[in-house]
Amino acid sequence: MWTTGNRARYDQRQLRYPSDLTDEEWSLIAPLIPAARRGGNKRTVDIREVMNGLIYGPGTGCPWRAISKDFPPRSTVNYYFCRWQHDGTLDRLHHALYILCREQAGREASPTAAIIDSQSVKNAANRGGASIRPVLMPAGGSRARSGISSSIRRAC
Repeated sequence: MWTTGNRARYDQRQLRYPSDLTDEEWSLIAPLIPAARRGGNKRTVDIREVMNGLIYGPGTGCPWRAISKDFPPRSTVNYYFCRWQHDGTLDRLHHALYILCREQAGREASPTAAIIDSQSVKNAANRGGASIRPVLMPAGGSRARSGISSSIRRAC
């Protein structure tokens, strides 16, 4: 419900883009981002800006090559996307935020029931197991039929 308190909480006028993370959102995500690797040069990129770029791209539907100049270079954003996808960081972020949303809604962290209809089972069988990453698989058939954007397919 849009109360005065909720309107102030979700006000995005002070942000550069509506997809940018607020300080409160960043405080939830920051501890889940892996630290820089040991050795070599120090990390010079602002990880918060990388995350803003990761959210901006899919949120607007723009391909990597069209990412705004306000973010780190597209190669840097793409590098972190591929790295975090490969090492499971994006999955951990999604899971942590999923649990938080369920708890805020007054539900248990893990669902206690699931509904499966016959159509879902048929579609799951056609796509393969959940452990297969469709982004890393070559598309079978046309790009339009595969449901995977060509900009994402070439990302990693």
